[in-house]
Amino acid sequence: MTLLIRNGRVIDPASMQDAVADILIQDGKIADIQPQMQEMTDPQIRQINAEGCYVMPGFIDLHVHLRDPGFEYKETVATGAAAAARGGYTTVVAMPNTKPAADNADVISYVHNKAKNMAKINVLQAGAITQKMAGERLSDIKGMVQAGSPAISEDGKSVMNAYLMQKAMRLAKQLDIPVLSHCEEKSLLNGGVVNEDENAKRNGLPGISNLVENMIAVRDIMIAKDTGAKLHLCHCSTKESVEIVKLARERGVRISAEVCPHHFTLTSDDMITGDTNFKMNPPLRTKEDTEALRQGLKDDIMDVIATDHAPHSKQDKNDSMLRAPFGIIGLETAAALTYTELVLGGYLTPMQMAQKMSYNPARVLGIDKGSLQPGRTADIVIFDPHKTYEIDASKSASQSRNTPFHGRRVTGAVRATIAGGEIAYQSEEL
Repeated sequence: MTLLIRNGRVIDPASMQDAVADILIQDGKIADIQPQMQEMTDPQIRQINAEGCYVMPGFIDLHVHLRDPGFEYKETVATGAAAAARGGYTTVVAMPNTKPAADNADVISYVHNKAKNMAKINVLQAGAITQKMAGERLSDIKGMVQAGSPAISEDGKSVMNAYLMQKAMRLAKQLDIPVLSHCEEKSLLNGGVVNEDENAKRNGLPGISNLVENMIAVRDIMIAKDTGAKLHLCHCSTKESVEIVKLARERGVRISAEVCPHHFTLTSDDMITGDTNFKMNPPLRTKEDTEALRQGLKDDIMDVIATDHAPHSKQDKNDSMLRAPFGIIGLETAAALTYTELVLGGYLTPMQMAQKMSYNPARVLGIDKGSLQPGRTADIVIFDPHKTYEIDASKSASQSRNTPFHGRRVTGAVRATIAGGEIAYQSEEL
């Protein structure tokens, strides 16, 4: 397919280009970018008018749960990829806490092969650090990397055995892959389900303190410093995490860190009593934490925005705050929340938005994406920064609907997602 995207504001972090231009796509690659290309009358060339829209490299999400294999009643590779395409994502990294866990090459290959047949975007399966995610023995990390796994993680929990984590990071260093770390000191959880603050006390709920996250963040940074591994901190939620990442980078640690839209948008004060769509891990924190995360993104200390897309069925979520599972969906709302809260809020420029949602995640993974330069794979999102609307969870392409953002008014909408030169999603308005 030959595509011509006309009149869009091209925002490319790789070249720092920010100007109105036309983009020609041929054979799945970006063939040319010019301020104004000559008229093309060939009926075989499909033309898209992106006037008034941002044209950015396709978004890359380092942190999604596709629930496949094992929990297909919550999400599948196909439905998760469809939701990702609607959200402007051309590449997603799936976490390994499936059933069976993605702890060997066979499960990695299963997900990748299923994605090739059923997804219009790129789906990459992260490998589990330990066998069955039990924290006792290392998985076949080398075999999983050979099968195409771009990273290792134990997301949903931390590897509490520091010696095992050190061994994993040494191996990750040899294989030149990042370690995606869920930072949670298990011994401090004490059954917590929400942030440890006055709201938790008022509702009689056990709390999760900032220390739960901060302790493992410091530990894993120290191991990364010792081993030379690339460490990526997942879903950072505390003000101390921003300080910790800043200090680690100043000391030469190979570190990156992500923040999720729910953590830079909502606080524990926003929670509706008894509504488990506000239950996530890490929990919604205080206004002070949220502001620190926003400033950390603004100052480029926190360099990635990821969703932690965690679908659950209505039945699973329709329980008490104590028993309902943690997690919310996020692939289709992330871009609008980022633009509304951070760009319109004065924290990020549109260029920084593209950096944190595409260019920087590509650098973390070490993949040749996140750029609109000629010759690169045509992974592109067309984003309308003018449309204002209310989020409607009932229209989600995900198999689940668990979001606290239903009915929230936002600005910014994905108009089209192009993956490998093919249209993976196109809105009716475009």
